[in-house]
Amino acid sequence: MLRRFLLLLALLLAPLRVEAAGNHLTATLLAESATPKPGSRITLALSMTPEKDWHGYWENPGDAGVPTVVEWSLPEGAKTDGLRYPVPQRLIVLGLMNYVYEAPYALLTTLDVPTNLKPGQRFTVAGDANWLVCSASTCVPEKGRISVDLVAGDGAVDPATRAKFDRWRAAMPMPLSQPASFEKKGDRIRIAIPYPAAQPVADPYFYPATDGVIDYAAPQSISRNGDQLIVEAKAKEDGSDVAGLSGVIATGEGRGLTVQAGKGAVPAAGVAIGASGDGKGFDLRTFLLALGGALLGGLLLNIMPCVFPILSLKALSLARAGGSEARVEALSYAAGVILSCIALGGVILALRAGGSMVGWAFQLQDPRVIAGLLLLMTAISLNMAGLFELRTIGVGDSLTHGKGAMPAFWTGVLAALVATPCTGPFMAGALGAALVLPTVAAIAVFGGLGLGLALPFVAIGFVPALRRKLPKPGPWMETLRHILAVPMFATALGLAWILGRQAGVDGMALGISAALLLGLALWWAGARQAKARRFAFAPLLPALAIAVAAALLVPKGGAVASVAKVEGEAFDEAKLASLTAEGKPVFLYFTADWCLTCKVNEKAAIDRDDVRAAFKQAGVTVMVGDWTDGNPAIGRFLEAKGRSGVPLYLFYHRDGQIETLPQLLTPATLMGLRA
Repeated sequence: MLRRFLLLLALLLAPLRVEAAGNHLTATLLAESATPKPGSRITLALSMTPEKDWHGYWENPGDAGVPTVVEWSLPEGAKTDGLRYPVPQRLIVLGLMNYVYEAPYALLTTLDVPTNLKPGQRFTVAGDANWLVCSASTCVPEKGRISVDLVAGDGAVDPATRAKFDRWRAAMPMPLSQPASFEKKGDRIRIAIPYPAAQPVADPYFYPATDGVIDYAAPQSISRNGDQLIVEAKAKEDGSDVAGLSGVIATGEGRGLTVQAGKGAVPAAGVAIGASGDGKGFDLRTFLLALGGALLGGLLLNIMPCVFPILSLKALSLARAGGSEARVEALSYAAGVILSCIALGGVILALRAGGSMVGWAFQLQDPRVIAGLLLLMTAISLNMAGLFELRTIGVGDSLTHGKGAMPAFWTGVLAALVATPCTGPFMAGALGAALVLPTVAAIAVFGGLGLGLALPFVAIGFVPALRRKLPKPGPWMETLRHILAVPMFATALGLAWILGRQAGVDGMALGISAALLLGLALWWAGARQAKARRFAFAPLLPALAIAVAAALLVPKGGAVASVAKVEGEAFDEAKLASLTAEGKPVFLYFTADWCLTCKVNEKAAIDRDDVRAAFKQAGVTVMVGDWTDGNPAIGRFLEAKGRSGVPLYLFYHRDGQIETLPQLLTPATLMGLRA
C-alpha cells in the first residue's frame, strides 16, 4: 500500500498540464425505470465517460490508482448495494500494471425503493462521487454531485433505456456457481478455477480484486487441467497471508467470471492456454515443446488413411528419379505442405484476433467445406481405382507419376488439405499452445507441423540409400494403387457421414448426389481420353460446375443432435406467465456453458430418459434459460429473484406455488415433484 501511495503521489505532483475547465471524466447517474414501483428493486447506473487518452479505474486499480467511491444521499427506507464493475482492461505505464477503462463504461448498483412511497410521489437519489482519472503522464482526482429524480409509479421501463442497461449488464462479469481454491507455493500464487473443459476461453487473465497478494505487473501463466483453469502468478514480496482471494477471470473480449477462492489444494498445471501479462508473452520452453509436438504430430499424419495412399505412390515414383531431380521434387513437395500449413495457421490467428473461437480444421465446421472435400476425395478415389487419368485437373499422372517441381508442389498442397480433418497424437497440445504464443512463434509452430508432414518425402529425396531400399517400379504399382484406393473411398464415406451429422439427411443426399454426378463425368471423360478423343475432358466442366454449385447449396445446420436433451422451450417470461396462468406445471432452469455445476446436473439428473418420461406423464413443461452469453432478459429475471448467477431451478405448481429446488439435483428430486 505504501508503494502504491508513493507512486500515486508522484503522479499527482507531476507538472500541472491540466486545463481548469471541467472534468476529464464525466459521471452521470441514471435509473432503469423513471417510475419505480414502491417496494421494488431497480438498477442504477453511474455512466462514466473519459476524455480521449484518459482512463478511469477498476475496483482494484492495480499498482497505482483509486477506485470510484460514492457517498449516497437516499430517501428514508431506500438502500443501495455496492458498485459492480465491468471486466477491465490492462494498461502498463512505466512498468506499472493498471486495471482501467479507456472507453465509456458504467458502474451498476441496485436500489431498494422505499415501500412507504405513494403513487406519483417524487423522490431523489443522489450522492457525492469521487474518482481518479489519468492520462499517460498526469493523474487528476475529480468529484461530482450525481443525482436522478424519480416518481413512484408502475415500474415501467422505456425500451431505449432497457437496451442501454442491457448492454451495461452484458459487460459485467458473471458469477461462478462453484468456489475456487488457491495456494501459495514459494514465490508463486496458484489458483484452481472450476471451468468446463469443453468451454472455449480466449486470452484468459486473472484480475485480482483482493489487494496485496499478486504481483500485478508479472506475467501470468494459465492452463487447463480437466474441468479447471489453473492460474499461476508471482506473489507479492510483502504480500499478506489472506484466507480468501477474489477477482475476475477474463474469458474473452469483454467477458469474464467472478471468482471467490478459499485456501485449498490446487492440482498440477495442465495444457497451457495463455501466457498473460501485457499481452501474449514469448515463453521459450512453451515454444520448443509446441514446435516439437507439431513436428511429431505432422510426422504421424503421414500414416493417416487419407494421406498415406497419396504419399506412398508419390514416394515410390521417386525411386525412378535421379539425385538432383529427387531433391527438387522433395523440396517442392515440402514447400507446398509447409506454405499450406502456414497459410491455414495465419487464417486461424486472424480469425481469433477478430474474436472468433476457431482452431485446427476450423473450416470443417462448415458443411459446404465438407461437401467440397467429399467431391475431392471422390475424384482422388476414382483416379486411384483406375477409372480415369486426367493430367489436366492435377490428379492422375500429375499426382502420382508426374515429374518436376510443380506436380510435387501441388501434391504437397493436396496432402496438407486432406490432412486437416485429422488430429493425431501430440498435435492438440502443440496447436493449442501455438494459439497463445506471439504471432511469429505461432506461425513457426504451424510451419513445424508442415515440416513434420513433409519429412519422410524430404528424407527419401535427399538420402539415396532410402531410395535404393524402395521397391523398384513395375506393373505391381498399378495393383498397389488400386488397393490404396480403398482407404480413400473410406475417407469419402466418412466425409459423407460427417456431412449428414452437420447438415441432416437432405444435406448428405445433396452432397452424395454431387459426388455421383462428378464420378459419372470423370468416367465419361476418362473413357473419351482412352479413345484419344479431342477435348476429352469437355464433359467434365459442366458436371464439375453443377457439382460445386450443389456443394455450395448444402444447408448449414439441420443435423440431429448427437446427445439427447430434455425437450424444452427457450426461456420467455411472457410464455412462462401464460403457462402458469393456465395452471400448467413448469420446470424452469437456468444454465450456462461455463457453469460446471449446471453441466453436472444436466448430465446426472436432467438429461435422462426416466426424467423426461416422468415430466411427460405429469404434463410438465420444461423451459430452459441459457445464460452463457449473458442474456439480459435472464439477467433481469435472476435479479428479480434475488439471484446473481446460475444455476437456478424453479418448479411452478398448478396452484401457482413456486418451489426453488436445490442447486445439486438428483433424478429422484425431479421425478418426485408433484404438480
